Order: sequence, then C-alpha cells, then structure tokens
Amino acid sequence: MLEFVLANYTNFNARATRDALIAYWRHIEGGGKMFWAVAGAMSSAQLGITLAPAIRAGLIHGLSVTGANLEESLFRLVAHHSYQDFPDYRYFRKQDDAKILADRMRRVTDTSIPEDEAFRVVEKIIVPMWKRATARGERRFWHEYFYDLIQAVDEKKYEGDPEACWLLAAARANLPIVVPGHEDSTFGNIFASYVKSGEVSAAIVKSGIEYMADFYDRYRELSKGPGVGFFQIGGGIAGDFPICVVPSIKYDLRQRVKPWAYFCQISDSTTSYGSYSGATPNEKITWDKLTERTPMFVIESDATIVAPIILTALLECRRDPAAAKRLMVPGTSF
Repeated sequence: MLEFVLANYTNFNARATRDALIAYWRHIEGGGKMFWAVAGAMSSAQLGITLAPAIRAGLIHGLSVTGANLEESLFRLVAHHSYQDFPDYRYFRKQDDAKILADRMRRVTDTSIPEDEAFRVVEKIIVPMWKRATARGERRFWHEYFYDLIQAVDEKKYEGDPEACWLLAAARANLPIVVPGHEDSTFGNIFASYVKSGEVSAAIVKSGIEYMADFYDRYRELSKGPGVGFFQIGGGIAGDFPICVVPSIKYDLRQRVKPWAYFCQISDSTTSYGSYSGATPNEKITWDKLTERTPMFVIESDATIVAPIILTALLECRRDPAAAKRLMVPGTSF
C-alpha cells in the first residue's frame, strides 16, 4: 500500500493523502505522538479493522471520539452477526425504513445496529456498573465505564473480531481518551433515563468540563519531546473540543504550552461560512491552535476510503522502517 500511494497519489486530494502520510510517519519516526479525533459513524463503518492494529502498533497515542463511536465499537464486537446491510439504501421509500424500525434495527446509511443484540445486551452489563457507582458515590469519566465494560465481556460472547475492535485495543493500552458531548449517544440517552427514574445518580459521570481540565495534563504528557500531532476525521465537537486545549492552556491557564505539531483533516465538508468542518486549517492559526510552521493537510474525501489506506501504509512503515525510508526518498522511481 505504501509503494502504491507514493507512486500513484500525485495530485489533488491524492497528493494531500500522500503528503499527509509521509509527514505523519516522519513525525512518528522522530519520536512524536499522534492524537486522533473521530466523528461520524466510523465505528459502524468498521474503521476498527485498521484503527485497532494502529493503536497496538503505537501509531495512535490518544483519541477524541463521539459517544456514538465509542459505543458502536462495542456493539460491533458483541452483535456483529446480527447487523444487517442495506446496499440499496439510496432507493428506499419511507415504508422501507418503517419496516427496518419494526424489525428493531437502527439504520446507519447502508448498515444497521440491532437493538436487542446490541443496545439491550450492553445495557444489562453497564446499568449494574452505574448502580454500583451510585451506591459507592464513585465518579468516573464516560469512557472509563466502557473501558471496564469491554474488558469484562466474556470472550465467548464475541461475535466480531476482537482484533478489529479499536475500543478493546484502546482499553488494553489505557489510551488517553476524551468523549465530548457523550450525552448525545444511545447510552447517553439510556443513562439519562435511569437518572430520571432515580435509579442512578447523574454525578457518577464526570462532566465535559472535567474532561478538559484533565486533558490539560494529558496534553502535556503527549506533547513532550517532538510534540503531538492532530489527525481529524470529520468535524464537530470530536475535533473542536480537544484541539482547543492548546489556546486554553496558553490564555486561560496562562501557562507555556507546545502547539500541535501536525494537523490533518479528512472531510467531505465544503468550505463554507462559519462551518468548523469546512474551515481551512490556517483559520486555526488565528485561534492559536496551529502555527504557520505546523504541517497542515486537508483531504477532501470519504474517510471510510482514505483512513484505511493511510493506516495500512503506516502499519507497513512500522513493520519495515528501513524500507519506508528508502521509498520516501524524493525522486525515487517505482
């Protein structure tokens, strides 16, 4: 894959993909770290097939994910065989989607999440965890419950490939992670219902503000040495929340901080007025998130296509750094 990208990705979005890949690897090779922000429905799209090996290979050192991506990685592990795909979804009528609802499925573009095998199975495991935390007066971050939960699932219950579950890989590595806006997810809603019924306390989950306060320290750790880069899929809160840590440390805490050492965004959002997803990277210079010297890349494409290509090529670099170095020499013919 690496040689293919270097030889064929020469212009336009292909060139941006190639250049972002090379800069990513050189940053890692030089001892730097990389932080990923993942929006969209990437877990349902099975990004874990390449994301999980990349975590195990030390190519990803921290994550910001939506609550949906967090839980959907777990759903794929415990209910994979019960998912149903709909390759002809573009031609569906309203009645077709009504039937999917009646079949207790929740469609996500061309695939679906099975309610009983995913939501309700996980609910049976996590609700007792919430109730115990309530009884003990414990307070934890949202992802910490899921880190414990996914490692507590009996391997005999796996339907998906555990090697393709990024949440399991992150939990085993105890990767730093933030889940901003976790309330906006299926289990955020389920948690709220148990709070409303008085069965669990809302206080057992630490807030988004506490996530940022903790992330100050996580960022300092990650940015030691050559620094930490920022690789973003999509836009919204998954990206905007963690990237703001740099100006917040600088202007709010009034402390010295290293800027992000690299930036790449894969997005199919067009540049538009006031859109975070569609903002060009250099706009972030004005917010002191990036600097004029930060390597910046925007790949205007589908992340389900581009991210696995980049991750596969990076895994090749990790397996054979010497070969990668030879291939990346400017002017190399293929």
